[in-house]
Amino acid sequence: MFEGFESLQLDREGVALRVRRAGQGASLLLLHGHPQSQAMWHRVAPQLAERFEVVLVDLRGYGDSGRPPAGEQSAAYAKREMALDALHVMRALGHERFQVLAHDRGARVAHRLALDHPQAVERLLLLDIAPTLAMYRGTTEAFARAYWHWFFLIQPGPLPEALIASDPVRYVRSVMGARHAGLAAFAPEALAEYERCAANPGTAAGIVADYRASAGIDLQHDQADHDAGRKLAQPLRVLWGEHGAVGRNFDVPALWRAAATDFTGRSLPCGHYIAEEAPALLLDEAFAFLRSTP
Repeated sequence: MFEGFESLQLDREGVALRVRRAGQGASLLLLHGHPQSQAMWHRVAPQLAERFEVVLVDLRGYGDSGRPPAGEQSAAYAKREMALDALHVMRALGHERFQVLAHDRGARVAHRLALDHPQAVERLLLLDIAPTLAMYRGTTEAFARAYWHWFFLIQPGPLPEALIASDPVRYVRSVMGARHAGLAAFAPEALAEYERCAANPGTAAGIVADYRASAGIDLQHDQADHDAGRKLAQPLRVLWGEHGAVGRNFDVPALWRAAATDFTGRSLPCGHYIAEEAPALLLDEAFAFLRSTP
């Protein structure tokens, strides 16, 4: 799926981070969502690499990256910690300042990365999320039914971990197949990658830790930013699926205008998995918004 991309592993404080890169031009970091890996970018990364130096990273707990113990409050999976992984990768590859295109969980990491390290992040293109704090505070019955996994995964262990680990392929197919486009949206080779990585030892614990952190320590960090009046300073563009739960249940533009100083965005005629459901539209948006020259 990534012919011509270099594959490498970088390590940060004992956590292995699986990376691919290709292309020339301005540096662009791609971060994936749940329950996926960097394979989700296979329909857009080769074209992006024609104009950018593209770097793809598997988040800790996902793909072929490491799965460290969660620790107290699942702090090892706080978005602040995962953002430091991304920053470490980009600096190790020689990129002190870069742009970010990120989806779902990766977009939450990107949001934290841009808040904590504004000098490093030049522009943000986020896919199908609203700010985490606003989504938890504004949860309705309709959203809880659509995003049931948010509330299942944060239950006390070991039940969520045990249920996922008992049949990880079923978990992947249940979560992804229940969305707007069903499993038909995914290329067989990409779906096979998601299923392979879900079955890797420690994946269930990593996924659960990611979500427990989001409902705990991440909310503490987000609330502190809110109380201090801190907002994203970078140009931010957000795209969301017309048929996705985020756009149906939240006023996405209003929530991002409250969290950023320079926001634009719109819905696209697709569901949650924009990079795989509407790759041509995403590429048009990326080429129009991101700066391609170093």
